[in-house]
Amino acid sequence: MDTASMRVDKFLKVSRILKRRTVAQEACAGGKVAVNGRDAKPSHPVKPGDIVEITYATGTLKFKVLAVKQTTKKDEASSLYEVIE
Repeated sequence: MDTASMRVDKFLKVSRILKRRTVAQEACAGGKVAVNGRDAKPSHPVKPGDIVEITYATGTLKFKVLAVKQTTKKDEASSLYEVIE
């Protein structure tokens, strides 16, 4: 079942951008995640079309949300987003 939006911490885990939800929550709490140019808390909703940027120690990852699903198979996870730049 697809939904219109999802918490950003859960999306990062479901899409396998970050391995665990706790890691995603810590990244959000540490100000390392932005949605549409604004800092995002773990509960911030994301929906298709949103631009998410994650800051790592080695650089940044910027991507566009293409779809939101509650669960996904490992080989389908990358279809939920599109890397930009």
